[in-house]
Amino acid sequence: MQTFKVDSPYNNQIKLKVSQGHFATTSSHINYYIDLTTLKARSSEAKAVAKSMASEYIASSVIDTIVCIDGTEVIGAYLADELTASGIISMNQHGTMYVITPEVNSVGQLTFKDNVIPMIHSRHVLLLLATITTGHTTEKAIECIEYYGGSISGISAIFSASDEVEGHEIHSIFHKNDIEGYASYSSHNCPYCQSGVKLDGLVSAGGYSEIR
Repeated sequence: MQTFKVDSPYNNQIKLKVSQGHFATTSSHINYYIDLTTLKARSSEAKAVAKSMASEYIASSVIDTIVCIDGTEVIGAYLADELTASGIISMNQHGTMYVITPEVNSVGQLTFKDNVIPMIHSRHVLLLLATITTGHTTEKAIECIEYYGGSISGISAIFSASDEVEGHEIHSIFHKNDIEGYASYSSHNCPYCQSGVKLDGLVSAGGYSEIR
């Protein structure tokens, strides 16, 4: 597989590690795997990502809670600090933001435990994801947040192939246009499968598993 890096025009610490091939996610087949491991787990890079994301929101915004998907909790914590420092308003009594992650039940639905629901109900929520490809996970997260009584104040991602999901604008550091030829296909309409090209690996929020 050919691997290369894509630099962010905003911060030279933020780089996408991209591998070209034939990969399957839970909802699609893609021709590039984007490795976000260090951006999510290395503190200096996670902080740089958070700073870049925070610049998309103005001081008149209200954000009470950050809901983290795809293992973005480290970024979420830094993002809460960056937003607070920039003057973002929180309606929480203590004046700081909650940073939480939903659970996944046995049928794949996102849920929140009873002790966490007060951090969602009647709160202004920023949804944070690593990547958005088909938008399926984002739609589930929006549905979950709204089910528990929260309202979406914004959606941020490191990489997004979409400009909006369910009428909500996506704020992303990288867009699919930054990776020449990036494409996502349904498993039933994948040209690689139709041409007999075997999968190189399986991709999930946790990373990449090679198929040997």
